[in-house]
Amino acid sequence: MTHDTIGVAIAGTGFGQKIHIPGLQHHHRTEVVSVYHRDPDKAQAIAAAHQIPESASDFTALLDNPAVAAVAISTPPFLHYEMAKQALLAGKHVLLEKPMTLNAAEVRQLYHLAAQKNLVVTPDFEFRFVPAWQCLAEYLERGFVGEKRLITINWLVTSRANPDRPWNWYARKDQGGGALGAVGSHAFDYVYWLFGPVKRLSGHLSCAIKERPDPRDGDRLKPVDADDTCLIMLELADGTPCQMNITSVSHHGRGHWLEVYGDRGSLVLGSSNLKDYVHGFTLQAGQAGEDLQSVTIPERLEFPQTFADGRLAPFIRVVDHWVKAIERCQQNQSLAEDPAAIAPTLREGVYSQLLMDLTHQAHNQGRWLTVPDLDTYLDLG
Repeated sequence: MTHDTIGVAIAGTGFGQKIHIPGLQHHHRTEVVSVYHRDPDKAQAIAAAHQIPESASDFTALLDNPAVAAVAISTPPFLHYEMAKQALLAGKHVLLEKPMTLNAAEVRQLYHLAAQKNLVVTPDFEFRFVPAWQCLAEYLERGFVGEKRLITINWLVTSRANPDRPWNWYARKDQGGGALGAVGSHAFDYVYWLFGPVKRLSGHLSCAIKERPDPRDGDRLKPVDADDTCLIMLELADGTPCQMNITSVSHHGRGHWLEVYGDRGSLVLGSSNLKDYVHGFTLQAGQAGEDLQSVTIPERLEFPQTFADGRLAPFIRVVDHWVKAIERCQQNQSLAEDPAAIAPTLREGVYSQLLMDLTHQAHNQGRWLTVPDLDTYLDLG
């Protein structure tokens, strides 16, 4: 490991093995130096399989390793808060999977702790780094649609449509499971990125498959209380209505589509790929009175390299953003001094989690709820 390389430890070996380890090993400024699993034999086996020099079954011991400067956390959501807090207290930068934690108050605490310690916590909000999405952002920035009239988001996939898919933490609301946390967290982030803050929202959450077999318990059926379908209405701060329909249990879902309609034009971004939620996005644009036309994504926005798993290329861009933010931190420079480095930060992570919290509350109370200003909310902590 060179002095310019950041030593990273991996905590979370599901998504961690599929994306975090290969992505961090690919980036020229990060080196995976250790991997954590609570089972020491599995930790050693994973380290050996990926040529990682160290393994740990004790998270504190992992953080005590002087070679570890940063930690990538992709464990189930109910473990995020304590692990991220431990890492920050140990002086480590953090790359944190979404949903950030179980509630916005916990993310807010991490936000203030990171600021006190002058450490970087970057959420893995990948859609900000996908070429077609960046192209859409540029069209919006130059006012292509004019005054927005309606935004619709339809994210309709098949990933959990089979009732025989095994029961695990994802089935439990109290452990951060459910479609809202899995993909609604992304949607709330890109709504904020592309369109700005939300004024108020309402939501209805439902669970279609109420039992799943637990293979660790002889396939005995266990209850599911986490949402698999979310219907959410947003009124943005500028008054634009936004409708979100999310489900993970549609056998023939049309994929992931974002449509923006304005008084001067329309933008339609979407992918019908149900096996890879990053591959396959196309952008169509049309001015009022004209047909929608396919947009050629500028070469400057395209990934320098793509992979069989579409998630890997945008994740590597997230890592690149994380590394640059860490560099600015080490040089005692404010992230706000570089507009390209200010998003996503944990500030955006707080907002995504806050919108999820309010969606649960709106569902429980059966009414619209006002969304507080983010700076005001952060000051509460």
